[in-house]
Amino acid sequence: MNPSPFPRSALLLTALYAASILAANLTLNNFIPLPVFGQLSVGTVFFAAVFTLRDRIHRAGGLKAVYFAIACALIVNTAAAMLTHTPWRFIGASFLAILVGELADTAVYQRLIEKSWWTRVLASNAVSVPLDSVLFTLLAFGGDESTNFILQIIFADILAKYLIAALFAFRVRHASGPAAL
Repeated sequence: MNPSPFPRSALLLTALYAASILAANLTLNNFIPLPVFGQLSVGTVFFAAVFTLRDRIHRAGGLKAVYFAIACALIVNTAAAMLTHTPWRFIGASFLAILVGELADTAVYQRLIEKSWWTRVLASNAVSVPLDSVLFTLLAFGGDESTNFILQIIFADILAKYLIAALFAFRVRHASGPAAL
């Protein structure tokens, strides 16, 4: 018996969502230089899955399940950051970027709930990816890194999140079949 108000699938997706954000936060200040322009945070690779996972939580459990997942992720990640002695600027940047980015994404997704899954995903990501990337990078690295380095982080972050989220969404859509979405 599931005592939760949310389906088991939404709870499993919530755990994956929080774990993806945790992995991203634990690796956020390790960078891979891109060949031409950009500094890709290793954390971005993990974080890119978050957008599609949240969309799947929305589908599995509705808007309340999304809010529950965001709250769980914020609590788990803030506690983990404190336990690992993560600098406060990273904790605050992550908390605010997740809160603002995820709520903006959820608002766009919810507003387009009658549209196709692809439309909801692409439109909500078009808002949340740059919002999250710019907000987090400015709060986490502003004042400590050069403007050029910050621009490289933002560029690589947005590019990677779009590419990885699109691949993840395509894989989810392909596995579910067009009729299921």
